[in-house]
Amino acid sequence: MNKKVYLLAIVSFVVGTVELIIGGLLDIVANDLGVSLGRAGLLITIFSVVFAIASPILLTATAKYERKKLTLITLFIFFLGNLLAFWSPNYSVIMAARIITAASGSLLVVLAVTIASQIVEAKYRGRAIGIIFMGISGSLVLGVPIGLTIGNAFGWRAPFLFIAVLTLLSMAAVAFTLGSIQPKPIIPIKKQLQTLKDQKIFSAQLTSFIFLTGHLTLYAYLTPFLKSELGLGATWVSIVYFVFGVAAVLGGGIGGTLSDRFGSERSIIGIIIAFAVAIFLIPYVTFSLPLFLIVMVVWSALSWAITPAQQNYLITSAPETSDIQQSLNNSALHFGIAAGSSVGGLVIEQASVSNNATVGGFFILLALATAYFSITRGQSSVVAAGSES
Repeated sequence: MNKKVYLLAIVSFVVGTVELIIGGLLDIVANDLGVSLGRAGLLITIFSVVFAIASPILLTATAKYERKKLTLITLFIFFLGNLLAFWSPNYSVIMAARIITAASGSLLVVLAVTIASQIVEAKYRGRAIGIIFMGISGSLVLGVPIGLTIGNAFGWRAPFLFIAVLTLLSMAAVAFTLGSIQPKPIIPIKKQLQTLKDQKIFSAQLTSFIFLTGHLTLYAYLTPFLKSELGLGATWVSIVYFVFGVAAVLGGGIGGTLSDRFGSERSIIGIIIAFAVAIFLIPYVTFSLPLFLIVMVVWSALSWAITPAQQNYLITSAPETSDIQQSLNNSALHFGIAAGSSVGGLVIEQASVSNNATVGGFFILLALATAYFSITRGQSSVVAAGSES
């Protein structure tokens, strides 16, 4: 296996960290900028929406450019976006910075995936792509505790400076280690979307979207939940986030093991059911921190345990278009993050953060229904997009 794949995984980790890095600092951001928690939560929503939409569009628009040079240019734009976020004096500027970093970051992730698949032998291609996605999933669960620790110590803008420095280091690594990489033909967006006409595939992608919506309804606002429902201070909130992050990363490995042992279909159903039980239990265990932590570890581990099972299910359901399905699934996950942070913000604005877990739980039940619908359909009729004339 080409060790340069691990460099690309680090790039994807740095990029992914920005998405949720202020998730644990939303109350501080809201107070400093003079906006509500719901509006502060939109900083996560807008990033996820732009990330999901821009990814296939920018990859198609830049299809003719040499990959290494394009990666360096995009990293520089990402660097400038983070500097703008660090400097931002008001809500409008930080929102603009989030759009810039989301667009450039989305292109960097798909570049990392496509470059990784090109620089390894065919027999290692699946493993290489999996390593890139490990960087992405790791960043999504560790971004919040990293941002929380730095933000509590130096202010909520400091995490963006930290990411800017890491971006410069990534640029240097790419410049000195990657050789020239010529682009490959890109499948048009229209042909990618045509694969969603199949009910089995569409409902599977919808499951990922709804599941992340339910999860982020609570997770995006976990800090105010911990402070109001458990009365935790900044130190304990940081500890809880680190515990969550570690459990979530381990959960990804657990999900892969379950999928290999019991099959992706049974694993998906079992994980969703267990996740629903955990998230519905959360409001009822806040009277005891140890009990809450036990339930939270289950919740966090299962939050990413479903991802490898889902990806394996998509590959086996539509092997001819597996690469496309992985890309679309990445967009579905980020749309779910955007929707969940929006729904969570509405719940806080209209009711109370104590209701976020219950509302999120109902989305998880809906995800269970769409997963069951997908699994009970016949074998996918999706054909290779590239085979259409």
